[in-house]
Amino acid sequence: MNAHAYAYSSETPSNSVKSPAETERDIILRVTRELKFAAETRNEDYRKFVAAIHANRRLWSILSADVALTSNALPADLRARIFYLGEFVQDHSRKVLNEGLEVDALVDINLSVLRGLAPAGGDK
Repeated sequence: MNAHAYAYSSETPSNSVKSPAETERDIILRVTRELKFAAETRNEDYRKFVAAIHANRRLWSILSADVALTSNALPADLRARIFYLGEFVQDHSRKVLNEGLEVDALVDINLSVLRGLAPAGGDK
């Protein structure tokens, strides 16, 4: 899933060399934190809220595009599940913005993916 992680992470300079998996986790964690905080302050700073939704949609567009590649090494079933999660994220994000739904489902999806990306043994 991490072929495009570097493109997304170029916005945030890093002083250390990270593996693609670490970079991917960092990006998802950052986007999730921003989304959660923006949801909590939605009424005070709607512009920031919209930007956080957009960043999450962009993240999932990148992840979906990556797993759609036949060269992606993940198992086909997992790739399909990630792709469909990406479709859900896009649809739910539209409903959040247009119908006032909450972002809880989006945050939960990101956190589930983060748990799946966690290294064995619970390190970092």
